[in-house]
Amino acid sequence: MLKHLLLAAGLVGMAAAPLRAQTTNSGTDKFAQLGTTLPTPNSYRTASGAPGSDYWQQRADYNIRVKLDDEKQAITGSEDITYTNLSPDVLTYLWVQLDQNILDKNSITTATKVNSLQEKMTFQALDFLMNSDFDGGFKIEKVSMKGGKALPYVVNHTMMRIDLPTPLRPKQAVTFSIAWHYNINDQLKINQRSGYEFFPDDKNYLYEIAQFYPRMAVYSDNQGWQHKQFLGTGEFTLPFGDYRVSITAPADHIVGATGTLQNPDQVLTATQRKRLAQADGANKPVLIVTQQEAEQAEKSRAKGTKTWTYAAKNVRDFAWASSRKFIWDAMGIKQSGVPVLCMSYYPKEGNPLWGKYSTEVVAHTIKTYSKFTIPYAYPVAISVHGPVGGMEYPMLCFNGGRPEKDGTYSADRKYGMISVIIHEVGHNFFPMIINSDERQWSWMDEGLNTFVQYLTEQEWERGYPSQRGEPKNIVDYMKTDKSLQTPIMTNSESVLQFGPNAYSKPATGLNILRETILGRQLFDHAFKTYAQRWAYKHPEPADFFRTMEDASGTDLDWFWRGWFYTTDRSDLSIEGMKWYSVDSKNPEIENARKREMLNAEPKTLSQQRNLQDIQKTLVDVKPDLKDFYNTYDPTATTDADKARYQQYVSKLTPTQQQRLKAGLNFYEMNLRNVGGLVMPVVVQMTYADGKQEVVNIPAEIWRKNNERVTKVFITEQPVVSFVLDPYLETADTDLSNNAYPQRPAPSRFELFERQQQPQPNPMQQQSAVQKQEQKSGSSVGGGTN
Repeated sequence: MLKHLLLAAGLVGMAAAPLRAQTTNSGTDKFAQLGTTLPTPNSYRTASGAPGSDYWQQRADYNIRVKLDDEKQAITGSEDITYTNLSPDVLTYLWVQLDQNILDKNSITTATKVNSLQEKMTFQALDFLMNSDFDGGFKIEKVSMKGGKALPYVVNHTMMRIDLPTPLRPKQAVTFSIAWHYNINDQLKINQRSGYEFFPDDKNYLYEIAQFYPRMAVYSDNQGWQHKQFLGTGEFTLPFGDYRVSITAPADHIVGATGTLQNPDQVLTATQRKRLAQADGANKPVLIVTQQEAEQAEKSRAKGTKTWTYAAKNVRDFAWASSRKFIWDAMGIKQSGVPVLCMSYYPKEGNPLWGKYSTEVVAHTIKTYSKFTIPYAYPVAISVHGPVGGMEYPMLCFNGGRPEKDGTYSADRKYGMISVIIHEVGHNFFPMIINSDERQWSWMDEGLNTFVQYLTEQEWERGYPSQRGEPKNIVDYMKTDKSLQTPIMTNSESVLQFGPNAYSKPATGLNILRETILGRQLFDHAFKTYAQRWAYKHPEPADFFRTMEDASGTDLDWFWRGWFYTTDRSDLSIEGMKWYSVDSKNPEIENARKREMLNAEPKTLSQQRNLQDIQKTLVDVKPDLKDFYNTYDPTATTDADKARYQQYVSKLTPTQQQRLKAGLNFYEMNLRNVGGLVMPVVVQMTYADGKQEVVNIPAEIWRKNNERVTKVFITEQPVVSFVLDPYLETADTDLSNNAYPQRPAPSRFELFERQQQPQPNPMQQQSAVQKQEQKSGSSVGGGTN
């Protein structure tokens, strides 16, 4: 029905619109290239967004030994780190992360924590406000070279510099050792990314342990050492390497960890090993440790310890969990021909939710993420249930979501648990494999991961109630005052409204790119290309932006600039509309139209009253006053009119004659960019016969004028209404200006009768006390000896 989107030449009665100078809401051209904003391409990182021919990254291999003290809730450990310098630089010192020092009594996080007082405060709020007596920081016992020679080191809050005895030259490696211990925090009191949960009913502990060892910081081509302090929000940036970790725990504990178990014969029973073998390739999870067995273990207190040894290749981190309360199930799948053992560890308090869903969700996540990014190549993927709401590590993650004590749960609890498992397992891809800098850019792991989480949720169940990803869900955040927002491209520790900014907004932006701007085919290819290029490497924002443009063949600088570098909002408005048709020059058609318009023209109030009050005019009384014009019909068609029309038509080309006869409708729409964020213009037209058509106009319509544009639509049928963003795909923050003719946005209000419990006044309160005292006195005095 829509004949043309662009008006190429002037029409009869319409002049071509003059060009207007570029104007913007911010004073900056919203279509200006990001060339001067992004880092200059070089041989390490190319202009296409791919790693360059000289790209390099460092390597850190670990041999770690730790012991869990279940009586004192403490960890003692030692490690050997082999650090390989693959950079072109000579290093005279190394930087190591001491993330547990965020729980040091004198931590910079505590010192810089902002807070305020309320007239009424809970004891818990006061406890949080006051400095805790808990001392959870690393206690470094020794730093030495392999062989025992002590190394000088300096601790700077959550970072430690180790001075090397001789410079570490390119392609050289150094091995050194660190010994340490620290106290484990109670997650319910000091909420961090790892810790323990105590179960008073059976007096057992469940440990989820991470950031438990001093870890090498990243040294990269684009910024040297990444040694920003860990203040609590910006997470972890780590080099890849191989790990061998030996974990000594009480003999009746079950220990799960990153990597594959190296000594199953020493720590598992014959029955557990048999069940584990059955789980490989099973259609549903197989219980390795049943709930009955876990409940029996809760009652025991075995003497002695067991040491579980795990190994993992080419990972950036390591985490583990330990408890005698663990139920353990597993199910093996194959991803691109590679076997992956999906597993869950959870206490009985997690059932029935965890036994029914957790491992199935793990398997579904691995399959779906692999489809949209790269095939998962690690041997295991694990979900652990405990006190941590949600936290990710290679091959293993900690997840919340617990039913009520009677085993019931709400829909919100069910879907919340499924979503958090998808999200945390999905972090295996972002940033555990596609290894972005979380300390600097949280959105590169949280935002990209949340986007694929949304895709995975929708493939779990049709109509899945996803909280993030749909453009309509970000509108409330986008509408908040700009003073309460920061651009996505803000350092992790300085972001305001962290959840919407680092998770929801980038995920929504990617969804808009996929559905509205690029289309699924172009987007999916570009997104997969980014994952393939930067798997097991250290990408930066420019690498993502450039790859998405390079692989899609689309200039997206305007989108990155608006969505990632500003707090502009999407709000397009229809400011006006004009309806035109072509003068056919055919007197029969045009005169009939004039007659119809004259007949439809409403009579004024005076004319209506004159018809009643003036019975006869003078001309009615004296007909001889009438002349030619009293009977002349200006809408009548004469032979002379027809002859002139035929003469006019004979001089036109066949195409021009067809244009006169087509009877097309021309609509001139005036659009305004109220919110400042340039976006595609999605227009839904409803025709007179009820049929609808949607037109998606690329955002480049705003390139000559960022604030106001005029667009002409040409249709065969008359249009009865125009609506912008009919399917809520651009996160438009004000729908009241999206329709022509204007229509009120639907809303609802609730009626209720105010009911207040009457509060007793002081006199009533005193009277009640006196009555109670009199009653008590009468009771005592009336007794017998």
